[in-house]
Amino acid sequence: MAATLEATDVLNGGEFLIRDSRPEDVFIPEELNEEQLMVKQMALDFIKNEIDPIRARIEKQEPGLAPGLLKKMGDLGLLGAHIPAVYGGTEMDTNTNTVIGEVFGPAGSFIVSFAAHTGIGMLPILYFGTEKQKQQYLPGLVSGDLKAAYCLTEPGSGSDALAAKTRADLSADGSHYVLNGQKMWISNAGFADVFIVFAKIGGDKFTGFIVDAHTPGITLGAEEDKLGIKGSSTRQVFFENAQVPAENVLGDIGKGHLIAFNALNIGRYKLGVMCIGGNKEVVNVATRYANERQQFGQSIGHFGAIQYKLAEMAIRNFAAESAAYRTSQLMSDKKAAEEAAGQSYGQAMLEAAEEYAIECSILKVLGSEVTDYCVDENVQIHGGIGFSEEYSAARAYRDSRINRIYEGTNEINRMLMVDQLFKRALKGKLDIVSPAWAVQKELASMPSMEKLEGAYAEETKALSDFKKIILMTAGGAAKMQMDGKLNLKDEQEVLMNCADMMIDLYAAESMLLRVQKLVNMPKEQPQEVYDAMLQVFFHDATARMTKNATDALASFADGDLLKTFLMGLKRFTKYPAVNVKVKRRLVADALLKANGWAF
Repeated sequence: MAATLEATDVLNGGEFLIRDSRPEDVFIPEELNEEQLMVKQMALDFIKNEIDPIRARIEKQEPGLAPGLLKKMGDLGLLGAHIPAVYGGTEMDTNTNTVIGEVFGPAGSFIVSFAAHTGIGMLPILYFGTEKQKQQYLPGLVSGDLKAAYCLTEPGSGSDALAAKTRADLSADGSHYVLNGQKMWISNAGFADVFIVFAKIGGDKFTGFIVDAHTPGITLGAEEDKLGIKGSSTRQVFFENAQVPAENVLGDIGKGHLIAFNALNIGRYKLGVMCIGGNKEVVNVATRYANERQQFGQSIGHFGAIQYKLAEMAIRNFAAESAAYRTSQLMSDKKAAEEAAGQSYGQAMLEAAEEYAIECSILKVLGSEVTDYCVDENVQIHGGIGFSEEYSAARAYRDSRINRIYEGTNEINRMLMVDQLFKRALKGKLDIVSPAWAVQKELASMPSMEKLEGAYAEETKALSDFKKIILMTAGGAAKMQMDGKLNLKDEQEVLMNCADMMIDLYAAESMLLRVQKLVNMPKEQPQEVYDAMLQVFFHDATARMTKNATDALASFADGDLLKTFLMGLKRFTKYPAVNVKVKRRLVADALLKANGWAF
């Protein structure tokens, strides 16, 4: 049903739904080269030497700590890893930037300061700034002499960003704009020098501005008393007749939504990657405690209930990591192609992030929800002391919750996945009609009795079936909408079901490609351990696929049509039963022997 990539092909955004990739098409973290490993070690050393010794002080927001750490990172070139050398950056490749993001995942509250500065704080200028603006601001942001913040959210506009009420009016002489309004939940606001601000010129033209944070008329609210990430600065920002030079308009007037949404694409990707890095540290903490804690005459790591938790934490994060590095390489290839076609470094980065907007949303949702699972089970493994603020389990639990909210809530990101899928189809960038029609024809035919053969044949067949399930479900919903019987904008539950199936598909395929590639590579564990993770994930993903498809189909179909869909669903969910107990114990044993993350 799905076409297979040729050697010269690159998977376009969303095409994982209709095309099959090969192991040689993906990048996996086991392939990091010597230079990338050196950068990784530098980042690890920074956390060990600069962050770990002062974590308690960071949590108390001691003045100067966060900006001081950013300055030290700037001195090492870590703030400009994604910035061209002409602006002072170190211009590292996409996969190296992914490594940096992953390593800093466990950095606690400080990761918020780092991510806000290097992502949504710097990228709008790189993507949309004039050459003069880039020369004026990027070198200082790269060195850490300047710190950035991103001012989008308002009391009345969160997910609906375009409902912003902050207003900008051009002065009579045309020299400056006068800003009035209020922003909230602004990370780094307490020490930022540069604000990326969104306001409506004349009350209707949503536009971006680069604003000196020390401009008269700008005041800050008190630091928010937050549930988690307490060591990060989060304040309201008020604008009262604040004058911003006219040349500080960022991008085109009335096109601020392009800046806001495109900056968020890469922000979502980076957040997913940081979550994955944080998850590894949580697994480390949980595994060490499981080895140390004695109950009933033995360590609790010997108990099946604890082994289940440890293994499941590792399996889910291994799947997310596989998807992240696969996407990293896709964006790297796209960026290289755009630069070869004459695009600037920044524009090529922008195009790559926009092309893989669906995948970026998937990683944000997947990474953040795996994190919530890991931190919750970590507290449970620790028992009573996990509920004490004296131990890291409690802090990780509190810190994790924000990840499902910022960079677009997970609900918004789920709807965006499906919306982007249909938009790409309507623009001719993605042909889902032909494959969806092929699935409908297959439903009218007798099931194939072909016997599966070869290594990973069951997983390969399951992936093909996962794609058919999504095409059947999404195609059925789209057909109902075309017939005027359904308005998908009002069927958010169906969109959520489809998005969850897309997440499972992308994670499962990425994991399979990685495990296949590892067969002939040096690795941390015997192949059977990776196979065990793969089989457990496919076993559980098949069950989730079945439920999500059933829930969605029953929401818009009934009678004979629903029966036909459900018969097709039964045909497409034939992955064999797996002794998940034995497989998970194999994974847990690897963790316990390594006393932490073992992959």
